[in-house]
Amino acid sequence: MREQLRVLLITTFYPPYSFGGDGVYAWRLANALAGDGHLVDVIHCADSYEILAGKRPLPQPLPSHPNVSIYPLNSSLPWLVSIASHQSGFPIGRASQIARAIEGKQYDVIHFNNISMFGPGILALKTAGARPIRLFTVLEYWLVCARHVLWKFGERPCESEQCLQCAIRAGRPPQLWRYTGLIERMAGHVDAFLAPSRAVARIHAERGFASAMVYLPLFTEVPAEHELSSLTRPFERPYFLFVGRLEPLKGLDDLLAAWERVGEPDLVIAGDGSESESIQRRIAGNPRIHFLGHVSQADLAALYFHARGCITPSRFEEPFGLTAIEALAHRTPVIAHSIGGLREIVNESGGGLLYEGVDQLVDAINRLHADDGLREAMAERGYRACLKHWSRPAHLRRYYGLIRDIDEGRSALVRKSAFERNIGI
Repeated sequence: MREQLRVLLITTFYPPYSFGGDGVYAWRLANALAGDGHLVDVIHCADSYEILAGKRPLPQPLPSHPNVSIYPLNSSLPWLVSIASHQSGFPIGRASQIARAIEGKQYDVIHFNNISMFGPGILALKTAGARPIRLFTVLEYWLVCARHVLWKFGERPCESEQCLQCAIRAGRPPQLWRYTGLIERMAGHVDAFLAPSRAVARIHAERGFASAMVYLPLFTEVPAEHELSSLTRPFERPYFLFVGRLEPLKGLDDLLAAWERVGEPDLVIAGDGSESESIQRRIAGNPRIHFLGHVSQADLAALYFHARGCITPSRFEEPFGLTAIEALAHRTPVIAHSIGGLREIVNESGGGLLYEGVDQLVDAINRLHADDGLREAMAERGYRACLKHWSRPAHLRRYYGLIRDIDEGRSALVRKSAFERNIGI
């Protein structure tokens, strides 16, 4: 394996053409690898974002390292191309653009991030030169759920499989290729499926996905303590913070219900999504709830650091919880619904409180607001855990170690094969 890697990152969403955590992780990984001296090509579906968002993206001041080359896929017939990929399971209509982006390049690693609008057929992508190591970060439940999030009928967590009915009720055409074994066949091209939480690996196994997964949590940039102390306080009154997509499965209803019973602190909501307008109507006239809409990554730092706590009330099995580790990185404790990757982050860090139901959520908010000693102890534990487990250096050590293990495993197989040939087996 060369000291300088050439990496191809394939992802449906990439900032600013992205909605949330999967795009942010792709951007962080690309630039972290580039910062270590590697060459990174990013291929993403600009068409898909614009179709789903119904608009072009807002400009976002996210820096890009000179070693990162970005190839957005656009089509003169975006709806047709997207439907073709969605229904066939292959990147129909995008193959020529992809071929031009990778022409003549010998990749050491191909890393698949979110391939929902490419289809599983992209996993067999052929490139020049020797066979690259292929990684797939499982950031959603797309491998076992056409709706990605195991959120049944758009109403509740999925407790049993009724996939066709669920897709139809969501207004999406069923993906018949899901019943042909295509995912299982294409999975054979992948060297390692990477689970950001143990919950992701467990749920996929329970849902019948046969390939084993390697645990590799996501990461965030962890500011130095002196950088945090210089952040200007954005609100005068004490407040708790919510950051994320405003969708039913993110649990805003539970959070707003809790705030009707919370005492002194304010609530700050940063994010946008399908529930933006209904939430603004619901909180209109309430001076204790501040709705900010979309907030840039740069502006989130002060919001995190000065909050009494960051609340993640998701109602579905969050695969990880980037906002949780971002809060911990800014010395802010987390109050999280005890579910999925969120539960793992709080338990492993000791940097927050878990709850079940609105009553426990109200108790956790009031407790963290009233007890300065508890807040400081959790802030310290969370920050130290973030440095150890979810920082860029920690992630890259694991990442390079995984690549090395796969490469050494391949070399051992080659040596074994040559030995067997030499002795006539």
